[in-house]
Amino acid sequence: MNAFRLTHFHAGLAASLLLSWGHMVAADRAAKTFTPDAIASEVLAKNPEVAFYEAEIAAAKGERRSAGTYANPELNTEIGGKTARDRASGGLLGEGMAWSVSVQQTFEWPGRMALRKAIANKQITLAELGQEKFKTALAAQARMLALKLFVAQEKARVATEVADRFHALLEVLVQRETAGVTPLLEQRILEANSVTLQRRASESRLSAKAAMYELNQLRGEAFANDVVITADKLHFNDAPSVAALLAQARDNNFELRMRQVELQQQGFKVSLEEMEKNPSITVGPFVRQERADIKETVAGISLSVPLPLWNRNKGGVETAQARVRQAETTMLLSQRSIERQVREQAETYQSKLEEMSRWRPDAAQSLHDAAELGDRHYRLGALPIATYTELQRQYLDAMEALLDTRSEAYIAAQELEVLTGARLYPTAAATTGKAAK
Repeated sequence: MNAFRLTHFHAGLAASLLLSWGHMVAADRAAKTFTPDAIASEVLAKNPEVAFYEAEIAAAKGERRSAGTYANPELNTEIGGKTARDRASGGLLGEGMAWSVSVQQTFEWPGRMALRKAIANKQITLAELGQEKFKTALAAQARMLALKLFVAQEKARVATEVADRFHALLEVLVQRETAGVTPLLEQRILEANSVTLQRRASESRLSAKAAMYELNQLRGEAFANDVVITADKLHFNDAPSVAALLAQARDNNFELRMRQVELQQQGFKVSLEEMEKNPSITVGPFVRQERADIKETVAGISLSVPLPLWNRNKGGVETAQARVRQAETTMLLSQRSIERQVREQAETYQSKLEEMSRWRPDAAQSLHDAAELGDRHYRLGALPIATYTELQRQYLDAMEALLDTRSEAYIAAQELEVLTGARLYPTAAATTGKAAK
């Protein structure tokens, strides 16, 4: 009896632990609601690739430290034996030891180290700009993925809503006796529409899953964690003029700023290569002592300077000048490419704003109400099948058009923000960590 109670207690404890674990897993996997801006903030905080750019900055700072450090002095020693003989008779006068010690320090030609520091400083600037560029692009990618997820979830919701209407009507008609060809054909029309719409809903759900997986990858979260995006109250600012956007791009675009820094860096490298033809100077004290018949000690300062006779570093200067021309060409090409992208995205953004300005404020709700009204009237026999199916399909198509237009405007706004730094929509209040209801 006691053994039975003990076994029963263990079974109850195990069941309780399993139930608690199940609740914990369910809580971890509960869908969290985010705005696109909240998703972007979380991605920037958790994305592991940010550490790569932080290491790049640290490496550039290490190069800067090395560029400003003098070369270590060199200690040279020599030791050997000395024999002294009389020149006339050849007789041995004495034997002893000979040795020498010197310490030498190499000094750069004035200005050369300063140029190396300037080049290293530009490398730090490039690394910092690269990190800022990556963060800006990463935040924009996260926002666009969030909106893609929102659009896919909304499309799936609307398609499922319409498909369920057809399916519910189909279940009612199947239970009725079909008297004549017309009811049978109406039943087949409803069945065909239900199949088609279920497929559209399935494709939208798959698209939403793909966007969610990519978002979770950027967030560093488990792929199975559900995410819900709220972007239904997203508003857009009026588009600035193209001239204003281009001016902002010239000042703020990370690609152009990096090309400018690279051009300055190449200019420093030309100056450094031109200065490389000037020799370094090696100087330092020395002591030398020899013992044989007499003891001789010599102390002094040595000076060593290479003679620039054969190598004037013309090849290095020509190479650096060619790199400057390459940097200038890259700069010009980047300017042209960014101007083209700004014009394209500004045109897209303006076009989508004009398209949205023609909508009624309650367009989505009106379409939804019309679809429900048509469903009720068809069930009452006051609406023909052709009108009913066309109304439901137009509701779905119109909702997808509304969602796609807003999505395209948002993507254009994100691209313009990356290109120019101009934010074309207000920041919504971020909502995180709430379970989706």
